[in-house]
Amino acid sequence: MLQVAAGRQVAALLAATALIHWSSPLAAQDASASQEAVAQDPGLPELPLDPSAPLDPMPDLGLDWPDLETSGDAAIPDLPETPLADAATERSYTVAIRGLSGIAGLLEEFNALSVLEANRGDPANAAQIDRRAEEDSELLTQLLRARGYYDAFVEPVADAANGAGQVNVILEAEPGPLYRFADVSLPGLDAAEDADEERLRRAFGVKQNDPVNAATVNQGLAALQVALGEQGYAFAQLGDLDIIVDHDTQTATLTLPVTPNGERRFGRIVVEGDPLFSAVHIGGIARFREGDPFERSRLDDLRRALVASGLVSAATVRPVVNEATGAVDIAVALERAPMRTIAGEIGYGTGEGFRIEASWQHRNLLPPEGAVTFRGVLGTREQAISAALRRNNFLGRDQVLNGLVAATHVEREAYEAHTFTLAANIERQSNIIWQKKWTWFYGAELLASDEQDVDIDSGQRRSRTFLIGALPTGLAYDGSNDLLDPTRGFRLSGRLSPEASLQGSVFGYARVQLDGSYYQPVNDRVVIAGRARLGTIVGASRDRIAPSRRFYAGGGASVRGYGYQALGPRDPIFDDPIGGRSLAEFSLEARVRTPLFDDSLSLVPFIDAGNIYTSEIPDVSDLRFGAGIGVRYHTNFGPIRVDVGTPLNPIEGDSRIAVYVSLGQAF
Repeated sequence: MLQVAAGRQVAALLAATALIHWSSPLAAQDASASQEAVAQDPGLPELPLDPSAPLDPMPDLGLDWPDLETSGDAAIPDLPETPLADAATERSYTVAIRGLSGIAGLLEEFNALSVLEANRGDPANAAQIDRRAEEDSELLTQLLRARGYYDAFVEPVADAANGAGQVNVILEAEPGPLYRFADVSLPGLDAAEDADEERLRRAFGVKQNDPVNAATVNQGLAALQVALGEQGYAFAQLGDLDIIVDHDTQTATLTLPVTPNGERRFGRIVVEGDPLFSAVHIGGIARFREGDPFERSRLDDLRRALVASGLVSAATVRPVVNEATGAVDIAVALERAPMRTIAGEIGYGTGEGFRIEASWQHRNLLPPEGAVTFRGVLGTREQAISAALRRNNFLGRDQVLNGLVAATHVEREAYEAHTFTLAANIERQSNIIWQKKWTWFYGAELLASDEQDVDIDSGQRRSRTFLIGALPTGLAYDGSNDLLDPTRGFRLSGRLSPEASLQGSVFGYARVQLDGSYYQPVNDRVVIAGRARLGTIVGASRDRIAPSRRFYAGGGASVRGYGYQALGPRDPIFDDPIGGRSLAEFSLEARVRTPLFDDSLSLVPFIDAGNIYTSEIPDVSDLRFGAGIGVRYHTNFGPIRVDVGTPLNPIEGDSRIAVYVSLGQAF
């Protein structure tokens, strides 16, 4: 049996006298006592000692000092009955631990740090295995002491008796008794308000008779610091942590001085350095007002909100005491991010032809936070020029003002339209930093559109001009766990757009759309996702409604397997889709995460159904089905999606294969 050398046993026993990461006054007292004994006991030998003299036996340990004149093989035996000629032979090995049942989480932590476990796949000779076993025995001893087992002893043993050339490394552990706190004291905490004092003690969490656990104490320190900041003690200080371990009683005492330094309230916001934003605008972003009780988490929230604006590369938000009022002023210093962006895109689609898009954006052209974007599109079936305004944090936190002026020409299978648009809205949206439960928007649109389609009655192409005014509003609830890649929860949204149209005479109608999706994990690798969408237009016949304002279905965000806007009724002359007054869509897919590319690749079989109808109420008995399989490559900004679908009940003219590429899940 390969066992620990005597010198290493002594070292392990001596190391068991102090708490990991903490200094022990008891150890210092013992050392001082030993020095006094040397000075006062006339029976002890006078200094200096003879370094060549033999060492005396260690009292009480039952071990003699190793004989340095003997061979190393005798002091640290190798594998049992293994000849020296085999010492360099490389062997595989197994690792086992005995004597640690009932200590939760210890084996997991040990396996994550173990040298033996990290190198188990690499064969090693006897010396290497011995060295790894020694390192792991010291590691396990430290982990036990960190949990309050100060008398823990671990002995590594290697057994090669199976005759298969494999070594069984066993760490024999004796945890010993669990040390507990005899007293936990937080002197100075009584200076806090009475109600706060009790809450702060509960936040620290460590109390009398708890195990002397290093991790628990460190968590308590962090929790107490956070709680002090949340209870209004902006300038509270924690003193030096003092833990004294008594090995005779197998207990410890903990003392942590706390200086609350008085409860505070928020004062003014003070802008330092080059002022990108005014103090008034920053105050509108902050989730606190002057005079509110101080909460340190509000400072972290403000810092993140300023960076999320896209105009700030770094933000410093710190509390400063106002000597005159005693309040906590908030000093804000911002570093500007690049303000301008030029972007371009070139693409080709079988249904849309070539398309080139370019844009220029200044994210603070109209301060504060007024981003202006000029955009142009040149394509086979689409041309556009537009100017858009987006002002973040408009009249309050997380509110966005949008404005748009656009002139477009769009040629679809269903219609061709030349449109001039003026639109504006105020919205509350989610983003990748704050995924909000509730989002909404309301706004107004004015459109002048010259549109060509087919007159069903005459079978002739016609051109009509529509003047349309709309008041679109929407409300959504997001109960999912991720904005771009949800795996659990559900989403619901509704949109209502009352519209007035002037075409020959004035008439009105309303567009209504409801969407819902649900995500259910089956296990760690499989998620079932479903979606439904229903829409209706009430108040006018299909023929009176401008073709660009009707419902259409088909494509990557609709019913996969079919072309873009290809579903629904068609004109009898050119067989082009003509849109409808009602819509029904349904989707079901399984998102299966594979181990490929470090678990970054998913396979997604799917089936979709849907159609467009002339009536106000969708007839779900007449559905078109599409099915296929998709691939998702998961990145830190969301999955990249590639779907390949085919129609299951196509009509004449439908393609057999359709491919869709986008960022994010299909729904």
